Amino acid sequence: MEESKKQSLFVAQLKDTIEEKSKRLGRPVRYHITTMGCQMNARDSEKLSGILAEIGCEEIPTEDADILLFNTCTVRENANEKLYGHLGIVKHFKKLNPDMLIGICGCMMQEKDEVLRIQKKYRFVDLVFGTHNIWKFPELLYAVEAENQRVIDTAEERNNFRDHMPARRKTWFKSGVNIMYGCNNFCTYCIVPYVRGREQSREAEDIVREVKALVADGVKEIMLLGQNVNSYRFVDGDRTYDFGDLLEQVALAVPKIRIRFTSPHPKDMDDKAIAVMAKYPNICKHIHLPAQSGNDRILKLMKRNYTREWYLERVAAIRRAMPDCAITSDIFCGFHDESEEDFQDTLSLMREVVYDNAFLFKYSERPGTYAAKYLIDNIPEEEKIRRLNEMIELQTQLSLESNLRDVGKTFEVLIEGFSKRSREQLFGRSQQNKVVVFDKQGYRVGQYVDVRIESATAATLIGKPVRPAEGYTPTAE
Repeated sequence: MEESKKQSLFVAQLKDTIEEKSKRLGRPVRYHITTMGCQMNARDSEKLSGILAEIGCEEIPTEDADILLFNTCTVRENANEKLYGHLGIVKHFKKLNPDMLIGICGCMMQEKDEVLRIQKKYRFVDLVFGTHNIWKFPELLYAVEAENQRVIDTAEERNNFRDHMPARRKTWFKSGVNIMYGCNNFCTYCIVPYVRGREQSREAEDIVREVKALVADGVKEIMLLGQNVNSYRFVDGDRTYDFGDLLEQVALAVPKIRIRFTSPHPKDMDDKAIAVMAKYPNICKHIHLPAQSGNDRILKLMKRNYTREWYLERVAAIRRAMPDCAITSDIFCGFHDESEEDFQDTLSLMREVVYDNAFLFKYSERPGTYAAKYLIDNIPEEEKIRRLNEMIELQTQLSLESNLRDVGKTFEVLIEGFSKRSREQLFGRSQQNKVVVFDKQGYRVGQYVDVRIESATAATLIGKPVRPAEGYTPTAE
């Protein structure tokens, strides 16, 4: 029997089981998913939510649920500790509701030591599965709910059944589409290849089909997802599709819909993909290009497979083709043997690129990586904190400079919600992924609006719509 059909049968059986449980409870079975980590995890959570909705469960905003899932991250140490903090709290919920099912999935559950810790110390956890087993969720959930088993399934299995799972989006007007899974780079500090597996690229035609289906369902912006999206490579007969080919196919398939992608690797950022971005107006002019360090010796220790010179040349190529393209990054300090001079090279890279924004971290050793085994974590914690604070101070200044340059310009903004300060203001994002706050003037969430920028902070652009929404009058609201 094909595995996809097998999982469909488990979905049907689960519906009956959940219906019986709902009758016993006198209300719908409620679920909650806590998602930690990257957009890949967020997309996986949408698929888990899609299954739960299909079998008749009702989502609630709190962890006091009948089915409680934690979709974990393991890129940094605090992500692991965050999970255990949650488990300490929900143990109390489980005592009040013995029928409560607690499950843990995601990257952290591909680490053997963490799985053993859950098995031994958190016996109230009913279900554990990894990133490779999400497509088996109906089968695993059925074993717990109907057969009263404790299930742990973290075996690595190479397949793409997850792409055919129903998804329940958190935001109706935005969605992600996985174009590939896994990573082949093995940066010395990174656990991702060990928990996400090796690279697998999806069929280009299947990706385009999913994109079109999302647009037909009302989606206005699509994010192409992968650990290293620009290493995408799919062979179809005599034709080989690379990332530039795929990006162009998607842009042509939905010309009125915004297309984003994350995250590319600097070593694979080729001229072809840059040219495609410049050619199609619906591909957002924003590239998140993780540098990690600005020093060649440290980059080599990290096994990043590019130099500072290569990285800066790629930035120059992007800006030659797209002067309006925002460039953001991931950077961390305090890696093995990083000297003060090495760190100053990172600060100088930040100044030279003039990042629009950056996610900044101090190094935390991840068990199971090459660095944890062979590269001593020998930078004192207080020194890491000092360096991180310097990076944050510099990036705040660079972000402010970037945003102030946008004052007087007009940007197309996709509206995402109400401003935190006032229900009379909305916020959204420009193509450059900058947050824009503006007077409502009759506009609604999910609409596009042209906004002229009047002022800025380091985090936000502030402006007014070029024109009010159609039919709007000041007294209408």
